[in-house]
Amino acid sequence: MRKWYNLGRGVNSGMNEHEGTKKLAFRFIILLGIVSLFGDITYEGARSITGPYLATLGASASVVGLVAGIGEFTGYALRLASGYFVDRTGAYWVFTFLGYGLLVFVPLLAFAGYWQLAAIFIILERMGKAIRSPARDTMLSYATKEVGRGWGFGIHEALDQVGAIIGPLVFTLVFLLHGGYREGFTILWLPALLTLATLAVARHKVSSPQRLEVTAEGEEEKVAGNLPRVFWLYSLFTFFSVAGFANLQLISYHLKVQSVISDVQIPIYYAIAMGVDALVALIIGKTYDKVGLISLLAAPLLALPIPLLAFSCDPAFVLMGVVLWGMVMGIQETVMRAAIADLIPVGRRGFAYGIFNTVYGASWFLGSFLMGSLYDISINYIFFFAVAMELISVPFLFLARRAS
Repeated sequence: MRKWYNLGRGVNSGMNEHEGTKKLAFRFIILLGIVSLFGDITYEGARSITGPYLATLGASASVVGLVAGIGEFTGYALRLASGYFVDRTGAYWVFTFLGYGLLVFVPLLAFAGYWQLAAIFIILERMGKAIRSPARDTMLSYATKEVGRGWGFGIHEALDQVGAIIGPLVFTLVFLLHGGYREGFTILWLPALLTLATLAVARHKVSSPQRLEVTAEGEEEKVAGNLPRVFWLYSLFTFFSVAGFANLQLISYHLKVQSVISDVQIPIYYAIAMGVDALVALIIGKTYDKVGLISLLAAPLLALPIPLLAFSCDPAFVLMGVVLWGMVMGIQETVMRAAIADLIPVGRRGFAYGIFNTVYGASWFLGSFLMGSLYDISINYIFFFAVAMELISVPFLFLARRAS
């Protein structure tokens, strides 16, 4: 693969080339992080109140769980196809722009007068995430080679979560000013358009991000082969671990219908979770670069008490559960993506991200739907289900670590 810079002669030229590539890679990570920041203001702002919003439109807990599950499954399952075509075509920017373009369905929620229409818009936005994510993550994987996988993905996730903090606070401010859901969704037109504008800047600065990671000698032979055994063990760990991870939409639904906290406070709790996510992303990213896959053990261990705390009727316990939720999400969004870049060669990475995210989405769908259904029966069942899933996941992590 062609180098990004022309090489001069001597050691100093080699060092300058490396430093130049590293700086360019870092700037690219920052730019994509800002893209995600604006994107998260848009869709995480909406996601912070979609549970209560659907409830106001007449949806039940099982419907909220089903919509959240279908949305997440769509947002991950379609990545199998988009990841495959990303590898085949190398059209990273086309898929990324198309995926972010579907963010427009978030502000369009202002016009959804029925939960069925709102559900369609929510699912379409998640479909956009499915289209863009393998391409974006593959581009990020090229850049993180220079700065450290965990650290690079950690920086991206931290910037991403800054947007996820601001988004819910938009709705808090709207509610405090005596506005409603429609006004809140309408404001989200601004960050949606800024997302596309910043993405255009990133495309202008780095048109061919794949040049940031030079293929190692002999790696081309791996491209045509099957995905390694460690990838499938890693995917099984992910499936069970994510299935036992309660989604925040169902938690926010619980806070609404049980009147645990006010409507104004719900997006604040969501913003707290996102802030914890951002902080943990940086910490776990550095930790992963030092110790590897074993750092993921923290995810199932921290997820175990979340249902017991988050589905209580004590605001203090709920807050503790939300903080833990943010910690687990920070680990998942950083290390789970970074590890794929280390486990899979360049030429198969888009497809691997597609498969991995399909597994993630299927697990999220199953867990969300079952927990929503169990909520309508008894909250206690949610706790037992979550604990079982997390405990089952742990042996697969150790097997994957041994196989890596």
